[in-house]
Amino acid sequence: MAEKAPEASLQLDSSLLGMQTIAAGLDVPWEICWGPDDRIWFTEQNGSISRLDPTTGEKKLLLRIPEVWRHRSAGLLGMAVGKLIDNQVYVFVDFTHRHDSVITSRLVRYRLDGDTLVEARLLLEIPGNTGHNGSRVVLSPGGLLYWATGDAANLANAQNRASLNGKILRLHTDGSIPADNPDPQSPVWAMGFRNMQGLTFSATGRLYASEHGDATDDEINLLLPAGNYGWPLVEGFTHTDKEKQVQPAGSMPPLKAWTPTIAPAGMEYYGSDLIPEWTNSLLLGTLKDQSLRVLQLDARGEQISTEQVFLEKALGRIRDICVSPQGEVFLATSNRDWNPAPGFPKPQDDRIIRLAPDQRRAATVYSATAPGDPTTAQATTAQANPNPETIYNQYCASCHKPDGRGLPGSFPALKASPLVNGDPQALIHLLLKGKKQMPAFEFLSNQELSAIGSFIRSSWGNNQTAITEPTIQLSRNK
Repeated sequence: MAEKAPEASLQLDSSLLGMQTIAAGLDVPWEICWGPDDRIWFTEQNGSISRLDPTTGEKKLLLRIPEVWRHRSAGLLGMAVGKLIDNQVYVFVDFTHRHDSVITSRLVRYRLDGDTLVEARLLLEIPGNTGHNGSRVVLSPGGLLYWATGDAANLANAQNRASLNGKILRLHTDGSIPADNPDPQSPVWAMGFRNMQGLTFSATGRLYASEHGDATDDEINLLLPAGNYGWPLVEGFTHTDKEKQVQPAGSMPPLKAWTPTIAPAGMEYYGSDLIPEWTNSLLLGTLKDQSLRVLQLDARGEQISTEQVFLEKALGRIRDICVSPQGEVFLATSNRDWNPAPGFPKPQDDRIIRLAPDQRRAATVYSATAPGDPTTAQATTAQANPNPETIYNQYCASCHKPDGRGLPGSFPALKASPLVNGDPQALIHLLLKGKKQMPAFEFLSNQELSAIGSFIRSSWGNNQTAITEPTIQLSRNK
């Protein structure tokens, strides 16, 4: 039987990649990773662990974990799979659990027995929340276990050395603490994180993480033992006087930061020569930006030299990435999660998609789109005449949606909102200072805040007067 023609093509500088769906109709695959059996292992947020034959598409359910509690971004999240010294295949998963009103994140180990996962062993349990649980688990080349935890929506956790939230935790695969950890009595290996969604080792053993910022500064970090990565005292690079005053001793700058935010998710190191344009790079999926980003590393792996953006808005939210030993790339979409992008989910969602060299050019061909280079929180203020709708889409639409309808139960509608249509001072105060889930946007210029506020007050049937720059300055002064 002839191999299926590609559904679409991806044109690189020289290489032409074919895109092919190998699994469809999934329920938010959060983690995909290449197993020691040459299968793709994947978690679904509902609590399922399965493996997939990438050649035939045959899928086998290995376990459904009844203790998983799913809500918003909580559920069955990260996973690592590997053979240990006894030549058995072990699986390590991170999932959210709720008992009465208490929410926790659990790190649990299983052993593969035939087509079933058995011998559940709880390695660690820490406080959790409906979001900011982190998610990723990886095994190092030396066989140690690394767990990226979120701050559980409590800012103080990330800088609290007694808390295991907002940290990189380093453990033996039996849950014990390695003697060469920065503190041999603690699993904490690095600290100062908000909500990491990507974690990957390079071929030389360097460890990288992707992290969600708040209103600004999504980050890529090169992780070092005992490193402090700043949150919540420093966001991204240290670029304000306040951050310079409060930054922790020895705080580590990111390799890259994005403002406006892109919501970086799963990340995988690419070291193969199969796709030569991507050799020695970090492949990053994004949620808000809905793209695949290729971040080229320098020879030492200490800097990001270039960035390319592919498949922007083509597949929707890209949650995770894995790479086969042969160099094929696999993407997992996340369009049936709690906060889908406009126009999604599509009928086949969620999917796992293969990218591999294929000279058969499909009818649909994608190429790179030029990224911006916003590396500081002030990046957008240089615009002479900022487009109000563009700024709204950059900072507000992922929550409140392009049509202003919001997300019921999570993000309030701006259409016909009493706040939006009432006293402008109340809206200005909220934009400047934030509240609960909504971040503060006081880093934006008066011009940008005027553009956003006026756009919101005059869109989707709202018919209110504009908010002027002097009015915003007056509120800042107060």
